[in-house]
Amino acid sequence: MVLDDDFQKLDLSNNHDNNRILDKHGHKIKTDEFSISRGKTNKDKANRATVENVLDPRTMRFLKALTSRGIISDFNGCISTGKEANVYHAFAGDTISPFEPKTHDSFENLVNTYDPYSNPNNNDTILEPRKEYAIKIYKTSILVFKDRERYVDGEYRFRNSRSQHNPRKMIKIWAEKEFRNLKRIYQSKVIPVPKPIEVKNNVLVMEFLNRGDGFASPRLKDYPYKDHNDIVHYYHTMIVYIRLLYQVCRLVHADLSEYNTLVHKNKLYVIDVSQSVEPEHPMSLDFLRMDIKNINNYFERMGVAIFAERIIFQFTISETLDNFNGNYSNEDDLRMYVKNNLPLKVPGKDDAEDEIFRSLHLVRNLGGLEERDFDRYTDGKFDLLKSLIAHDNEKNFSASEQYNFEDNTLSNDDDDNEDDISNSDPDNSDSDDSDSDSDDNDDDDKVDVFEDKKDKVLKGKKYEDKEEKKQRKQEAKESKREKRKTKVKKHIKKKLVNKTKSKK
Repeated sequence: MVLDDDFQKLDLSNNHDNNRILDKHGHKIKTDEFSISRGKTNKDKANRATVENVLDPRTMRFLKALTSRGIISDFNGCISTGKEANVYHAFAGDTISPFEPKTHDSFENLVNTYDPYSNPNNNDTILEPRKEYAIKIYKTSILVFKDRERYVDGEYRFRNSRSQHNPRKMIKIWAEKEFRNLKRIYQSKVIPVPKPIEVKNNVLVMEFLNRGDGFASPRLKDYPYKDHNDIVHYYHTMIVYIRLLYQVCRLVHADLSEYNTLVHKNKLYVIDVSQSVEPEHPMSLDFLRMDIKNINNYFERMGVAIFAERIIFQFTISETLDNFNGNYSNEDDLRMYVKNNLPLKVPGKDDAEDEIFRSLHLVRNLGGLEERDFDRYTDGKFDLLKSLIAHDNEKNFSASEQYNFEDNTLSNDDDDNEDDISNSDPDNSDSDDSDSDSDDNDDDDKVDVFEDKKDKVLKGKKYEDKEEKKQRKQEAKESKREKRKTKVKKHIKKKLVNKTKSKK
């Protein structure tokens, strides 16, 4: 057929121009860039797998970086575990002994059982013990402690570094926060804390406090007290630390308890300051009350006569103390003041007053008041922070006047005055009466000032009392019911209207 002859004449050989060009330059064409699957990254769960909830490959790289920089040399076992982090033991790398290996084949070789006092040459040379570090590694995958936002929100230092949605970034901020708080307290030299060394993402390196036999110093909860006076000593020291933190270091611990303090060489050390906030934080006063409550609860269980919570709060926030002639930054002077001047808690009466104190809405200044609270403040029914300070009671309403925080001395003085009046001579009664009349007049004048403020009744349904509102609605219902009795019915009214229309 003719069509078959045409197909046979068609040249399909390899000598075609396109095929020839492709064969010549085909090896130069890069086809990998057009691969669809090239841009995808394969995520493996092993990249985030953790050992002991903290040691993942990413954290191991940070530890290796600290090792290569000479900050640590040997990484040992776990000392303690908590809801937010694990603490490990390590040796410092800046004072390596000549008998110790300076290089390691891999990071895994660091985890060993090296004795810091051993001498491999077995000679009489005595090696100085190396510095010991505590490495705190924060958990990034299994987060038990998820309420970190309220400790960071409102912090001026971290106003631009907050990340609510990425837990790893939040942990980095948290580690940096503890490092900066530790550094501030350590440099103040008023409160003993472990010396901060380095921070790397979620890894914090600090001084290790041991008791001399390789074990960590005991927490206050596990410390074996010598006697009752020893317990009282640590209670007074804890109260002094709360004040020094607030006044000198400008911090509120926000989680102070027997679990976050250590006894090292018979001295109380404060640890775990990652959640500590500055006094300008919106919730700093609430955190301060919580710390005072925790400390009082613990030492009360230990059988110590404690102070009222509001007394400790006032002692903490007062810039100056009455009858105090010592150094405001000296721990011993403040401890003696606490021992000799603060009144002990009276069971029953002070318990009720402490309950009221815990429920107070403390405001630092008028800027903290909401618009609806200004009326209460003008009536003297709102508590300010300065009202709890002793030397400002003349300018502000004191807490005792607003919430019946009356001291025993006031009641005793009143009783003594009444006894003196009853036992006085009749000749002096006239003068006493005249004095009392003048005092009453003065009191009436003072009361009138506040009565004028309280007599101002706000008008409008918005400020109406519930009982008055209920009575007003009931009266409206009664009046409508009376009107309905004389009201013309609709069908009768309609007929009357139609009749008037038809007449027109």
